[in-house]
Amino acid sequence: MSLAGTTDAHEKNFPRDYSLTGPLNRQALDIGLANAEWYKTDIPRARMKELMQRSDGPATRDTILWIGFMIIFAGLGTYLWPSPWSIPFFLAYGVLYGSGGDSRWHEFGHGTAFKTAWKNEFFYQIACFVIMRNPVTWRWSHSRHHTDTIIVGRDPEIAAMRPPDLFKLLINFVGLIDVPTAMSQMVRYTFGKLDNGEKDYIPASEHEKVFFVARIWFAIYLATAVAALWMQSILPFMIIGLPRMYGCWHGLLCGITQHIGLAEDVLDHRQNCRTVLMNPISRFIYLNMNYHVEHHMFPMVPYYRLPELHEEMKNDCPKPYSSFFDAYREIIPTVIRQLRDPTYFARRVLPESAKPYKPAPEPAL
Repeated sequence: MSLAGTTDAHEKNFPRDYSLTGPLNRQALDIGLANAEWYKTDIPRARMKELMQRSDGPATRDTILWIGFMIIFAGLGTYLWPSPWSIPFFLAYGVLYGSGGDSRWHEFGHGTAFKTAWKNEFFYQIACFVIMRNPVTWRWSHSRHHTDTIIVGRDPEIAAMRPPDLFKLLINFVGLIDVPTAMSQMVRYTFGKLDNGEKDYIPASEHEKVFFVARIWFAIYLATAVAALWMQSILPFMIIGLPRMYGCWHGLLCGITQHIGLAEDVLDHRQNCRTVLMNPISRFIYLNMNYHVEHHMFPMVPYYRLPELHEEMKNDCPKPYSSFFDAYREIIPTVIRQLRDPTYFARRVLPESAKPYKPAPEPAL
């Protein structure tokens, strides 16, 4: 359940400058919105320590299933190529590649999936490649996202600014924004260039690592293009590259539910994150990131312990959305209204058992 609303002062000046180099970056630092202390649900220390325990078992099982099914579907699709019978296998392969890779990039990047550190790093590199996200830049980007979640001028991962660009959101269901952007970034990094926004959150000591990885990827995509020309077929790209486009729809379907249409510039994840109950297949592909309030409040809890964390937190959080339909029943009208009133957002209602929302600092009038 949610109520529509607006905040005062800092929500009134639209359009806002969402760039990391604009005045709102400085303002967030000055008033204490950036690098702030966020609200956390009270959970007994011993129980939280238990929930943060990592194990190689669940991540090993899920990673074997992920890679194993990709190999099977890609193999069957290749065997049946170019028959139409190959289509369902490539569609399934694409979802595991272009959507499953997204959630695994995220979990391996947090270093919480496996207990063994090198396994997280190894599979993080693989997931970053399939999802076309440089493992160095995105590690720092996502760290900032967690530190300053949906803080305007600070968070580099705000998916929908206000007023939202619905056309970009829709065409991104087939990667028509993310993929060209990722490819242009790869080329730019290959030639040793970062933009000013990237320099804001990537330490100078990491720049050469960004360029090194990009050059390896550039070589892989070049080899794929050579193979496609030699075979006179797009089949090599159906296995490497294109699945990031034709299979990303599920990842975006889930990802839109995370923050879009909720409050900006707050210090309480119960206001700017959604927890959505999903079916088991979507939860496998998404690696339980549907428990998004829980993940943001306690990011060091492994994905396979998030259902348990949800049970510990539920009396202190808004009621979870019961399904995709339930979440989008709020999201769609909200973003449509934001086209004419960008101050509008969905305000999440706390149960009587919850502690009040933590107030956020506001700029001086």
